[in-house]
Amino acid sequence: MEPIWAVGLMTGTVLDGNIDVALLNTDGEAIDTFGAYTLAPYPPEIRSLLEETLQQARAWNFEGPEPAIFSKAEEALTRAQSQAVKDLVTSAGLTMADIGIVGFHGQSVLHRAPTRERIGATRQLGDGELMASILGTKVAYDFRTADVRAGGQGAPLAAAYHAALLRSLDTSGDTAVLNLGGVANITWWDGKDLVIAFDTGPANAPLNDFMKMRGLGEMDRDGALGASGKVDEERLAKLLEHPYLTAPYPKSLDRFDFTAAMAEGLDDATGAATLSAFTASAVGKALDLLPHRPKRLIVSGGGRRNPTIMAMLESRAGVTAVSADQFGWRGDAVEAECFAFLAVRVLRGLPISFPTTTGAPSPLQGGRLAG
Repeated sequence: MEPIWAVGLMTGTVLDGNIDVALLNTDGEAIDTFGAYTLAPYPPEIRSLLEETLQQARAWNFEGPEPAIFSKAEEALTRAQSQAVKDLVTSAGLTMADIGIVGFHGQSVLHRAPTRERIGATRQLGDGELMASILGTKVAYDFRTADVRAGGQGAPLAAAYHAALLRSLDTSGDTAVLNLGGVANITWWDGKDLVIAFDTGPANAPLNDFMKMRGLGEMDRDGALGASGKVDEERLAKLLEHPYLTAPYPKSLDRFDFTAAMAEGLDDATGAATLSAFTASAVGKALDLLPHRPKRLIVSGGGRRNPTIMAMLESRAGVTAVSADQFGWRGDAVEAECFAFLAVRVLRGLPISFPTTTGAPSPLQGGRLAG
């Protein structure tokens, strides 16, 4: 298949108020051209609506009928993200007729990993049929459900794209890709046939929530508060005893599996430092689980902008951590690009999850096609 233009969309569980939108020219196996990308701000009322939706999703917890707010939020975010696609395509000098497919991840509101006793459950809000009708093009959406129903984790899904990025950079197995969003996930590729991916632990979500709860802003901007504090090493050592951190992969997390409560009773600076150290130390434990411990991490997502966490990856995880931007990647765009890439794989009937990335029983096609 010849490469086609695809648009990818992502809004993370950290709810930073932005829609990540990226253009990618790809055949779903290799990357031909990085296109334009932008962070399109949600209207404030949608951001408030999504925050309320996340709260109601936690109370619902997959028991009984879905909260009524889901359908309201789903329509609102689908229309807002459709507009963001139109705006980006136009600004890039293209028309929707030039776009082969849109990859619409939707908003994760709840994710429950499988256990020995039960299959997992996952819910992303996003109306692919509505988006296809608004945009007049094919839309791939609902990327996780098929994997979860087959017994997989449903996450992380970025492994195929991360491996494609690594292919042109390092095939030695000494480099892995770390995404620091609300949750942190890692992809390691041996340079041949083996790709491993899993969630390492929390990334920005507990720290952002901690900052908001203390009235200190939306995030620890530039890692300044964390850098001013001293890590509570005793608290950190206890937190690092959490069984998730040494559990074998494949494994995945919900955004609220690790929360700001980890810093309860600590002063502001100590709390921020300790939460930052936990994120970095959890990554170190994850690296120890891999067949070959990488020497370098290429870091994407918002967490790469936190110098305190980046420095702690070196000191506490024992690895060189480098921003994705230094390699010509767009660190803010990687997740959105990933769903453009996966959308083309859905269109071609190629697998998007694998036994060593989500625990799917075999390489698995996923996603639904609209339009």
